[in-house]
Amino acid sequence: MNRALFVAATAVLAVSAGAAGAETPPDPGPRIAAQAEAMKAFALMDGVWRGQAWTITPGGRHEVTQTERIGPLLGGSVKVVEGRGYNADGSTGFNALGIIAYEPDTGAYSMRSYAMGRAGDFKITPTSDGYVWEIPAGPATIRYTAVIKDGALREVGERIVAGQAPFQFFEMNLKRVADSAWPAAGAIPPK
Repeated sequence: MNRALFVAATAVLAVSAGAAGAETPPDPGPRIAAQAEAMKAFALMDGVWRGQAWTITPGGRHEVTQTERIGPLLGGSVKVVEGRGYNADGSTGFNALGIIAYEPDTGAYSMRSYAMGRAGDFKITPTSDGYVWEIPAGPATIRYTAVIKDGALREVGERIVAGQAPFQFFEMNLKRVADSAWPAAGAIPPK
């Protein structure tokens, strides 16, 4: 075989192999395993929680009975959080949904939050006994700090502005009342 024909044939094979490889998606198993392993940092959150919460609103202090149901989904690679705050009359005064995830490429955790007609992606960091998550708010940062210990979850919300003392505008004190198979339970079977 002459050298020019050999080089051309090799190039065609290399392009063909590259194109075939590009059509085959990578194995998601190792990535999902890395996500599930990282999400174990939030395992203390799992379960059903209930207790009292208050927040400062434009109308003043508002108190609710707060419930949270929290559990893993997608093989443990994400954590789903639903919070409901019930007014004294039993109506829902607050409802939120959060999805916590881990990105193996960056080593960062994030939470996608939906609440009060708003949505956003926020940094969340596990701690040895809970978590901290933050919302950028112009010149301020809204910071939520949670401690989970002995079946109790306490989360405090503060408005942080450089040069000023933090202003606490939210607090919830919950007790773990049960395990939960939510959200993974109840999947639709194939038949």
